[in-house]
Amino acid sequence: MDDAELDLVRRARGGDTEAFRAIVEAHSRPLFRAAWRILGDAEGAEDAVQEAFLRAWRALASFDEEAELSTWLYRIAVNAAIDQRRGRRRRQAIAAPLALDLDGAVVAHSAEPDPHRRAVSGEIARRTRAALERLPDAERTALLLRHFEGRSIAEIARALGRGENAAKQTVFRAVRKLRAALGPLTETSHVEPA
Repeated sequence: MDDAELDLVRRARGGDTEAFRAIVEAHSRPLFRAAWRILGDAEGAEDAVQEAFLRAWRALASFDEEAELSTWLYRIAVNAAIDQRRGRRRRQAIAAPLALDLDGAVVAHSAEPDPHRRAVSGEIARRTRAALERLPDAERTALLLRHFEGRSIAEIARALGRGENAAKQTVFRAVRKLRAALGPLTETSHVEPA
């Protein structure tokens, strides 16, 4: 951590809200991107980032000055996004809305994409999202951090609270599962129509 950032941390620990505001401004954009990739929507990502900074403010006294502030904040934000995602799943399971037609009868939801989404790229995107949804939280997070955020294995390990070898294995498992889920689709997408 550079001296200017360390100074901000120390001032924020002393209660300087302007110093903490500078930390928030410097780190909010990458934290938002990570949360958005985990949650899939901007509003949820904003909530997760706000929660992350609130948690960081409360835990600032325990921050190890030898560590990287960005990695510490990243881990807090990833955990806040995962917590929010788990809460969503519970709420959705409890109160899954039913669609009704004009007569009040329950309408079954179709998994089929509309005609415009039948293009191969649309189908790949849908299946990718579905495959990501099925991944365990740690694997999904590791995959997103590595392949969408470009984070190093060391950063992923710190964000997940695991060792580097465990983080590598987590990324590897996630990629393998994603390839297995998308393999049949990507193989058929290269076939020319008859």
